[in-house]
Amino acid sequence: MPRSLINKIMDKVSGSKTSISALQSVRFQPEQIPHRRISKNALKVIERLQAKGYQGYLVGGGVRDLLLNMRPKDFDVATNATPEQVKACFGNARIIGRRFRLVHVRFGREIIEVATFRGNQDDSNKISMSKEGMLTRDNHWGSLDDDAVRRDFTVNALYYDSQSQQLLALPGGMEDLQTKVLRIIGDPSTRYREDPVRMLRAARFAVKLDFELDQQTRAPIPDLANLLQKIPAARLFDEVIKLLMSGRGLDTFRQCNELGLMAPMFPDSWQAMAQDDSGRLMATIEQGLMSTDQRIQAERPVTPAFLYALLLWPAVLHFWRYYHQRGKPGSTALNQAINHVLARHASFVAIPKRFSIPMREIWELQPRLTRTGKQRNLAVLNHGRYRAAYDFLLMRERSGEESSNYSKWWDQAWQEKQSSQFATNEPDPSANSGYRSQRARRPSNHGR
Repeated sequence: MPRSLINKIMDKVSGSKTSISALQSVRFQPEQIPHRRISKNALKVIERLQAKGYQGYLVGGGVRDLLLNMRPKDFDVATNATPEQVKACFGNARIIGRRFRLVHVRFGREIIEVATFRGNQDDSNKISMSKEGMLTRDNHWGSLDDDAVRRDFTVNALYYDSQSQQLLALPGGMEDLQTKVLRIIGDPSTRYREDPVRMLRAARFAVKLDFELDQQTRAPIPDLANLLQKIPAARLFDEVIKLLMSGRGLDTFRQCNELGLMAPMFPDSWQAMAQDDSGRLMATIEQGLMSTDQRIQAERPVTPAFLYALLLWPAVLHFWRYYHQRGKPGSTALNQAINHVLARHASFVAIPKRFSIPMREIWELQPRLTRTGKQRNLAVLNHGRYRAAYDFLLMRERSGEESSNYSKWWDQAWQEKQSSQFATNEPDPSANSGYRSQRARRPSNHGR
């Protein structure tokens, strides 16, 4: 079947009030979608909706992951019932959202998200383009086929009826799933202008699923990447977390950077790294992301504060040097640099205070980790953010950005402190001791 068919279908659906039969029933083996691997509560939601006379389908990533023999993170349901009608079916439901309302049906700690089929453009909903080049339109409800062509990628436009055990997909969708190709539905530039976050989702899904980005899906991204600066800063904070705290953060970061998606979100850091011929600042970020991936895979705690401290460190370092060169003492220059970076960055990716405060502490401890004096060192070791700051210094040393070799001394000092035998020896920044220490277990309040 021609690859342009999906685009033609979407054009027809978008320009007509009459539903076009876009979805097709596809064959699959029952063991590919075993009900034992589907949330019982999601199955209950579908059964109840259909019993009330509505359509109900398991949709999107949950179906995709089952077909790929992956463990779904969650299960979403799509229906032709309006949010009010869905809520009337369940006593444990509430409507959320404003512009595009959803229903959350709660079963204890599990929430099943139910979305009404999303509609396409008609005469009463005019498309307009903002001065930044983003397409805007009002959302309204539609048919099952309308909903399918409004989804982002072909491999996410999958609908499973658990009652009849029927699987529906767009033409070519199952082929893309089998050949591991990530392809956006419709004209890529148009879809990215509607919602620039789709560019981040393209990079994230390609890495998560080990799929290749379709060439037409990839091509417009570098030219449209700056549209990310028009996305609400609070939303981008959450999107960056999804990108980098997946356990594949380093690979996703490299994919986003290759597509030009990181620079618009962290412009000061990327400008600083452009002036770093050694590449060590970029290497520090990558070392930190590699460490974070290892922690996630080992089911150890991680925090967005450490990630954002990494991503904004090149900007902090740049402005720290800037203020210091203009006569400000070291600590004052660092404090001004931190204030400047956090204030300026809030217009790109908003960082909640519960994370910006530990970020500040991690940065402020960096120069203190390269000073001597027993009393001063004891104060650092007792600092609530010491372990995260130590890890940060370790990443900088591994990348070659910091050459002090203080991390080994601090590692030993921490263990001695844990055994109440803190040494009076001063750290020797030129020393390269050969001991291999076993780190003491980190208290939870010192973790990162």
